[in-house]
Amino acid sequence: MNDHQLLRYSRQIMLPQVDIAGQQKLLDAKALIIGAGGLGSPASMYLAAAGIGHITLYDDDQVDLSNLQRQIAHYTSDIGTDKVISTLNTLKKLNPDTQAVAHNERLTGERLAQEVKNADVVLDCSDNFATRFAINAACVKHKIPLVSGAAIRFEGQVSVFTPGFYDSPCYNCLYNHDGEDPQNCATNGVIAPITGIVGSIQALEAMKIIMAIGETLTGRLLLLDGLTMEWNTMKLRRNPACPTCGEG
Repeated sequence: MNDHQLLRYSRQIMLPQVDIAGQQKLLDAKALIIGAGGLGSPASMYLAAAGIGHITLYDDDQVDLSNLQRQIAHYTSDIGTDKVISTLNTLKKLNPDTQAVAHNERLTGERLAQEVKNADVVLDCSDNFATRFAINAACVKHKIPLVSGAAIRFEGQVSVFTPGFYDSPCYNCLYNHDGEDPQNCATNGVIAPITGIVGSIQALEAMKIIMAIGETLTGRLLLLDGLTMEWNTMKLRRNPACPTCGEG
């Protein structure tokens, strides 16, 4: 770590839980972020600002005017640009030391498995069940920690899944494949700061995982009602019969 980095990250380094050793772990870490929208924007920006050394972004969408109310990595001038490219440009301005790579495609199949395998932590910032289940299956297979977030209307939720450790449940233990596709912002709306809150929590949980500090949301589902500002926590248990992580 050079003098420039010591100064840039000094407010984190002074925390005893982080120190120089923790900051070095962040600098050496590889984070995979799937989705560059309402959650992926704040999550990627905070991870880059905090000094995550390598960030890989996947999204196959382009910036639309209606995105700008909440997807803070994009600007009015980015309308029509690939979201991953717009996000990449923002991350470079935030922290040119972070090595960010952008892929304008939906991450599936063998490519998904390989990217997950190469990551230290995966952040699911997507907005559909099919993608979420595929990400979860890949993380379970390769035992890579997964930070999952969702936001809609005035509501947000976050959980962490650490397959193979701490008897952690997986996303499939929480939701089954027979469930309906989650409601989305396009049809139900979302208040702007909710996505920022959830994405920021995802970034924090990812950093805690990388540095092995504190207690993550493994085995817990954190729920926020933005209208009442009430936080609730549900305990999650691994389902022995889960088709993804179960004993069978």
